[in-house]
Amino acid sequence: MASDFDAPGGDGYFTEANSAEVVTARNRNAADERLHTVIDAAVRHLHAFVKEVEPSNAEWRTAIDFLTATGHITNDWRQEWILLSDILGVSMLVDAIDNRKPRGATPTTVLGPFHVSDAPRYESGADICLDGKGEKLLVTGRVVDTEGRPIAGATLDVWQANDEGFYDVQQQGIQPDMNLRGVFTTDADGRFWFRSVKPRFYPIPADGPVGQLLRALGRHPYRPAHIHFIVAAPGFETVTTHLFAPDCRYLHTDAVFGVKAELIAEIATVDDAPRAAALGFPNPFLALDWTFVLARPGAGAAAAA
Repeated sequence: MASDFDAPGGDGYFTEANSAEVVTARNRNAADERLHTVIDAAVRHLHAFVKEVEPSNAEWRTAIDFLTATGHITNDWRQEWILLSDILGVSMLVDAIDNRKPRGATPTTVLGPFHVSDAPRYESGADICLDGKGEKLLVTGRVVDTEGRPIAGATLDVWQANDEGFYDVQQQGIQPDMNLRGVFTTDADGRFWFRSVKPRFYPIPADGPVGQLLRALGRHPYRPAHIHFIVAAPGFETVTTHLFAPDCRYLHTDAVFGVKAELIAEIATVDDAPRAAALGFPNPFLALDWTFVLARPGAGAAAAA
């Protein structure tokens, strides 16, 4: 007697030629339609990949060993799977698909592993560099909508690496807690400003299987210098993004493919002794000015249609 689990269209025996069709047919009774769609696509593409590459059993075992090692090194604070997704460009591709924006809106990029949810809230003008180390940087800007209208009360969650390329959570006991982090709120004209230091490039964790893969591929593990922002306001889509230093040597070879041309900032050298003195900076100093553009929910999907 036939059952609901019998393969359609004959005996359903597996061959090299019909491999993907047989497997996807067995999955047809999946209770969740989205799961069925995803696994169906995954099977078809994976089988096509294997047929193109034609790995030996030994090579496939090497791949399994790599994935096993990736799982073994992953724990509560070290996410090697995300790192693998990052260096293969998948994280940025998912981010791009999930965050389509209308023309002119600030593009997103990856969150990264070093965000914390309880950064201190500061008044505009605060200095987020708590240890005083690094090349002084004045950051100013506005948050506006896609029509250029200011957004008052928008929040900007900011964090960055220090001038040695480390985040505070990587150097507990060396950097002050919450160093180079802060949350700011825009004024009635959508403006914000704070004091910081110029960020530095840094390597992603490269002491595990992902680092071994990068070395085997002849790739470096470095991310270009950047400042992270999460910009949010009621009634608008939240933007998780970076601003990149324009002179970083790794700008065109970011290990995780996070750089977008629209996010490369201009960092100017300002020679203004009175202003430097008012800021508590040496003269000359560095300055970065940026306008973040937020879109209404659904605007990106409408623009892509």
